[in-house]
Amino acid sequence: MKKLIPNHIPAKGWKGGFLKKNPEMKYPTPDLGALKFNDNLDKIHNITRQQRVLWPEFTWETQKGKTDPKRCFQMFAPDISRVGYDNTGQSWSIICPQQGTFIPGVGTFNVEVTVTGQKGWVDESNKSLAVDMMVKPKIWFSPAANESSLGKILWSIFELNHLGYCFPSEKKKAIELNTYQTTKQKSTTIALRDGLFMEGNLPPFTIHKEAWSHANVEVEIGEIDLNHSHLVNEFNTIIMKAFNIGSGNMLQQGNILAWNVWFDAPSLVKQSEWRNHADVWRRSIDIDHCSPDGPGTDPRFANGTPFKPEKELFDEVITDIKNFIKKHI
Repeated sequence: MKKLIPNHIPAKGWKGGFLKKNPEMKYPTPDLGALKFNDNLDKIHNITRQQRVLWPEFTWETQKGKTDPKRCFQMFAPDISRVGYDNTGQSWSIICPQQGTFIPGVGTFNVEVTVTGQKGWVDESNKSLAVDMMVKPKIWFSPAANESSLGKILWSIFELNHLGYCFPSEKKKAIELNTYQTTKQKSTTIALRDGLFMEGNLPPFTIHKEAWSHANVEVEIGEIDLNHSHLVNEFNTIIMKAFNIGSGNMLQQGNILAWNVWFDAPSLVKQSEWRNHADVWRRSIDIDHCSPDGPGTDPRFANGTPFKPEKELFDEVITDIKNFIKKHI
């Protein structure tokens, strides 16, 4: 694990000019409608500059709808996510954040907030940006999950993938969720914008004054994408229940997941390094869920108290898994 060293001085070579040609995309209401969404890997040859997300700070309500929803905070693994753009300021790629979640008695899951498409701009001259994205959270088992006795049984179920099933044993077979704009029902275009979510009311441990700039994203969690197999769909429903128990309902349908992204100063891009970085994390965070710069933090409440799931709920979902195994295997 290498030491995380923020870049504080912007690299030379910034030109700007994208917003002058597209004034309708400026704040206070950036309209990015004239741009087309592009896949993260399609336009790497256009990227010359980047801002690294060294501190991706997520937040969500663990008890949505309650008088005290018990909001939780967690920093995902650092220096996985990045925004890449050219010298004029047009953005071409965003690499997404990942983190691991441990479920006692079951094993460990990986979760990634996957950006499937993006378009927008970055303006270094005033530390501003506006990017529209399409986002899909993905959940899959870490290989370390087979260290538990139940995990070993689950891993034997995953052998059925050789017969054409898609149990979530790896990222390309992950459980995928839909996300929507919180202000536009059923719109799948998610906005990355200037400012902070809950600005002025954030706990101190989520604030990073050493950052060069920051922005925020807010999404409503939607339904699970259905698989062609009823067996896999039943299994995935149980696993999502387990994940939400372990994470405090991070990806509960209808919940709002928001995150503040804290960038270091712009740096130059070696396109081969960007492509390799994107490819590594496209395939998965590594086996013990550590990014090269260390893991993220454990979820905790605003007063710093760690989030601890109720043991009774874990026992319930373990029973659900065992019943699934008895029923089908």
